[in-house]
Amino acid sequence: MTQTPLANLGPAQQLRAGRLPRRLGQLLVGLALYGVSMGLMIRSTLGQLPWDVLHYGLALHLPLSIGQVVVATSFLVLLLWIPLRQAPGLGTVLNAVLIGVALDLTLVAVAVPDALVVRVGFVLAGVLLNGLATALYIGAQLGPGPRDGLMTGWVRRTGLSVRLVRTSLEVLVVAIGWLLGGVVGIGTVLYAVAIGPLTQALLPWLTVPVDVPVSVEWR
Repeated sequence: MTQTPLANLGPAQQLRAGRLPRRLGQLLVGLALYGVSMGLMIRSTLGQLPWDVLHYGLALHLPLSIGQVVVATSFLVLLLWIPLRQAPGLGTVLNAVLIGVALDLTLVAVAVPDALVVRVGFVLAGVLLNGLATALYIGAQLGPGPRDGLMTGWVRRTGLSVRLVRTSLEVLVVAIGWLLGGVVGIGTVLYAVAIGPLTQALLPWLTVPVDVPVSVEWR
């Protein structure tokens, strides 16, 4: 199918770009599913999302739930946007808050399964659901998440490739998180390999057209 390109919008433009009820609803669903996918990966005990290796490691040493650590880390990452001259949108702020809440609720509702086959199922479901969730919230075109914006900000400021900047950031957070006690495993590797192609495949179906000239496409 023909892909609807992602627009390069400022925070105010994002709200004036039309189809706001649909875009906001899609954003909220995407953020909720993202938190659920993180919870499934954690409950699998077979490896966490790269940033969750750091979140989990920090939660082991702080009087906070992992969801609370996710929220706190999100706002700390937003501080790094300041020298990059990144402007957060509504989706950025909701991302910083709601994913952590959805994660904690999932961890309350879902226990670690005893059977290995179920844990493997949690990994597969978590990766697939995360790809869907990522395409949903990116496709809503209401602003990147804190960690996405950090990556794109560094790409813009340094001229380096997205692949290099994203890989460098994720290797760094995984290494720090692993040293703090985060769980690295087959789920972490599967996520790293699969999330890009999954998101790429789903974005054409889930990107909501907006009523402004388009200048940037998802590649």
